[in-house]
Amino acid sequence: MAHKKGQGSTRNGRDSNAQYRGVKAFDGQIVKPGQIIVRQCGTCIHPGRNVKLARDFSVFSLIQGRVQFESRRRVSVYPVAVPSPN
Repeated sequence: MAHKKGQGSTRNGRDSNAQYRGVKAFDGQIVKPGQIIVRQCGTCIHPGRNVKLARDFSVFSLIQGRVQFESRRRVSVYPVAVPSPN
């Protein structure tokens, strides 16, 4: 048995938490109010209609509706009649 720790072993053992960024709701999907559409660093994708930008640059929906990615860097949510579960 070693009586001392190996060289450099005390410098290891740290790692950062995963950020899980990316598109969470794709084009044509139905989202609820407050549901995150995109998690991102900075404004790669800008908010369009019925969508807001959070403090951490997440794009989230304000209404229930269908996601639509417009032009190259804009995402909107348009209201759509969703059938009730009856």
